[in-house]
Amino acid sequence: MAELSLQELPGERIDKATVRIKRLLPGPIERVWTYLVDSDKRAKWLAAGELDPRPGTGLDLLFRHSQLSHEETPQRWCGVDGHVNHCRITRCEPPHLLSFTWPEECGEDSAVTFELISQEDDVLLIVTHERLFDRDTMINVAGGWHAHLGLLADQLNGRPPRGFWSAFDAAEQLYTQRFGEE
Repeated sequence: MAELSLQELPGERIDKATVRIKRLLPGPIERVWTYLVDSDKRAKWLAAGELDPRPGTGLDLLFRHSQLSHEETPQRWCGVDGHVNHCRITRCEPPHLLSFTWPEECGEDSAVTFELISQEDDVLLIVTHERLFDRDTMINVAGGWHAHLGLLADQLNGRPPRGFWSAFDAAEQLYTQRFGEE
């Protein structure tokens, strides 16, 4: 995989507490949607967890980063393998929109929204993560989504998964530059 430059980062800071990342993926939209809602497919790029699409229902995302790619987990992240995020569905409009809460260490939930837009044979995926409580969290979240969405693109393109942790580290460094000082 080629080195990523600051100008090529797909994520942007929308406001002080929101990051948005866009990715063009091979369609059709129904196929991409299954990778958001099907636990087995989602486990290949993000986290497993059965999803009941009704607003208000729980979604427990089980993260197994050690199973996402061939790379060994760096020491600073060894404690996150097997972590469960207890989320709650807020909106579900198949196959175009999925939103849920995302627990944060500060005790207040942030929010994640996936939007899918058909563009001929491709699908534009827009991930918006709102209510991020500080710059460091925003950098971490942007780097994480960048790496996870890279794995989703690999799945949809039939490619072997890229190294999750190397993609995360490279993106996190670039997002640190992009988002600058608070």
